[in-house]
Amino acid sequence: MASPKPDAKAPYTRKDFPYFSTIQTRWNDNDLCGHINNAVYYTYFDTVVNGFLIEKGLLQLGQAQTIGLVVETLCQYFAPLAYPDSIDAGLRTRKIGTSSVTYEIALFKKGCDTAAAQGHFVHVYVDEKTRKPNPLSNQMRSLLHQLETPQ
Repeated sequence: MASPKPDAKAPYTRKDFPYFSTIQTRWNDNDLCGHINNAVYYTYFDTVVNGFLIEKGLLQLGQAQTIGLVVETLCQYFAPLAYPDSIDAGLRTRKIGTSSVTYEIALFKKGCDTAAAQGHFVHVYVDEKTRKPNPLSNQMRSLLHQLETPQ
């Protein structure tokens, strides 16, 4: 693995995350270079965030009056992942605002302690019909605080 650029963050480790979800890569995730295509990493980020929200009862597909819109994403790559790798996706919250949440995600190849990729994903929660920001519920805020880790 190459050293990160001086302006890049060092890869996270598993101990940096309080929550994990396993993602199985798929054959069509690979590109012609023989590794997971860079755009697919964002689908993994989306999967771990929304999987957590569904698991905790904070997202009920097709029934929610408040929805999360993605307004920003970022991904840094440190080591390749490829099908048939199984990935452990670590999740934590970096910032919980009035109507927004910044999630940090790291993707670890099964058995590796250092992130192959990491980044963030910002949701702004809005009214499903008007698209105006809605404050986070107390239940959501409480569950999101469980994902906080010291920086």
